[in-house]
Amino acid sequence: MTIHEPDALAKTTRINLLFDFYEPLLTEKQRTFLKYYFHDDYSLGEIAAESGISRQAVYEHVKRAEQVLEGYEAKLNLLSKHDAMQRLAAELERKIADLPIDSSFKQKLLEDIEQLTKTEMTEVTNHGGI
Repeated sequence: MTIHEPDALAKTTRINLLFDFYEPLLTEKQRTFLKYYFHDDYSLGEIAAESGISRQAVYEHVKRAEQVLEGYEAKLNLLSKHDAMQRLAAELERKIADLPIDSSFKQKLLEDIEQLTKTEMTEVTNHGGI
């Protein structure tokens, strides 16, 4: 990948997460370019050659698709809500571990939290969060 930013990995991770949530809302072209660039690690030149358009046009398509994803997140906050739920689940697990209760009951509570977070992630990956 040819992202030349200090937080390239963080940006790629964020775009991929946003893509997981909002993919169904993107156009086919936006989905294709984002997949090539962020998921498959194609360079802009490789995507341009594959698509038969200029490198600059690919860059503009990718940037526009990123803006669209960020716009959806600004309005719907699905990634923010997901992150908050993950943090809350981790905090609950820590608190449960410290409870002075039967270990089998603790295990059942931890399994319930795990099932809850798995259910949420299954919804995201199967339906794009929408």
